[in-house]
Amino acid sequence: MATHVKRAFKYRFYPTHAQAAELSRTFGCVRKVYNLALAARTEAWARQERVGYNASSAMLTAWKRSEELAYLNEVSSVPLQQALRHVQAAFTLFFAKRAGYPRFKSRKQSRRSAEYTTSAFRFRDGELRLAKMAEPVAIVWSRPLPKGASPSTVTVSQDAAGRWFVSLLCRDPGVQPLAATNAAAGIDAGLTHLMTLSTGEKITNPRHERADRARLAKAQRELSRKAGGKGTNRAKARRKVARIHARIADRRRDGLHKLTSRLVRENQTLVIEDLAVRNMVKNRGLARAVSDAAWREMRAMLEYKCAWYGRNLVVVDRWFPSSRLCSRCGTVRAKIPLDVREWTCDCGTVHDRDVNAAKNLLAAGLAASVCGAGARPQRSTPGGQSASKQKTPRREP
Repeated sequence: MATHVKRAFKYRFYPTHAQAAELSRTFGCVRKVYNLALAARTEAWARQERVGYNASSAMLTAWKRSEELAYLNEVSSVPLQQALRHVQAAFTLFFAKRAGYPRFKSRKQSRRSAEYTTSAFRFRDGELRLAKMAEPVAIVWSRPLPKGASPSTVTVSQDAAGRWFVSLLCRDPGVQPLAATNAAAGIDAGLTHLMTLSTGEKITNPRHERADRARLAKAQRELSRKAGGKGTNRAKARRKVARIHARIADRRRDGLHKLTSRLVRENQTLVIEDLAVRNMVKNRGLARAVSDAAWREMRAMLEYKCAWYGRNLVVVDRWFPSSRLCSRCGTVRAKIPLDVREWTCDCGTVHDRDVNAAKNLLAAGLAASVCGAGARPQRSTPGGQSASKQKTPRREP
């Protein structure tokens, strides 16, 4: 593992009216260039031709010279070039069969953002100046950057609630492997309890969405009564709904960060189950609760934090019968309904369903670590390999 990890530090900032107007124009131009490049490559794909980044860059030059798209010259060229690189990255993932075909960006639904490289910004003495702007942006430094940090990329974004954020990508020498320990934990994700550990500890599900459900429902009813279009009252009602969603997401993310950091700090090996979250949210009765639990986000946090701090993350196959397997004698029961939270094995052992599942996950994960199973869990048949050591992509260059 490299001694220095690149990580993004995200801060909120408050632009002036001129800066907000400039950034809004930039967001629109970035979206336009992305869609034009995607359309050009899609047409070339239909002709069985391939258009790379260099050809897209030449197209961008021609677009700027046209009368119809001359407004692209009013903003910095760097975010536009970065949009072409994002199209190239999307097609690279598509050809590698790691993602679907790239989709066009929507003015109303897509993320409003622009990426600046070192040639388009200046960071000096705690002040950040972006291209085409005379004044530095007013950043709220909620936490300090690493000492001597020099950002390589700056990403400016605006969320649906109207909040402005800037993300600085830089090396963090403070991220170092933690001291090795013999502790290991199996983690069984759930809804009644967010996590159940093999040690018997049960972590309560905070249910952040449920806490604000009444406020959210009221705000959504008010939004539904507003006339469609671009009215001011409808925009205010939409931002009110977005602010409630942002509050829920912020609290959920903060809680997951604290929880995953504690687990990584206390354990050398963590074992989780490969859950099919995309299929679970298709269940109308459980979709809201599953989405609020944010199991996918929790797994992503565990993956990169284990990679940063020298910990092991093992992912057990989703077909592994962790709940039906007796952790003492190894007997597998035929079926256990979801409403049964305790069951007694033929050997006489009384099991708590979640604690038993966590213990079985830990045992399967440790076995996978010892035998050196494959890089990814088997998802095809129940009789396949039961667990695998997760190899997370390295975040450092």
